[in-house]
Amino acid sequence: SQIMRGHGGPVYAVVLNAVASRVYSASNDKSIREWDAMSGMCLRTLQGDTDKVWSVCLSANGKRLYSGSMDNTVGVWDLKEGSLVRQMEGHTNS
Repeated sequence: SQIMRGHGGPVYAVVLNAVASRVYSASNDKSIREWDAMSGMCLRTLQGDTDKVWSVCLSANGKRLYSGSMDNTVGVWDLKEGSLVRQMEGHTNS
């Protein structure tokens, strides 16, 4: 078994990209981390959300990552560049 450590708060969601041997985790610390599934090393931290990140999922081709945040947005991440390419707004707290 392996424990991947590095987030500054609780982890709410994890998704595996088995083809690329990557794990993505969403956290209370407003970040998403990309991990090497074999070594457990954190490869990079994706930042752009202004509140807790509750969920993550991969596109079918594994090139995009989608995140759901408590800032009422859905983030679209380009995994090749590691950048936030779009934030979709429209959810409310009501």
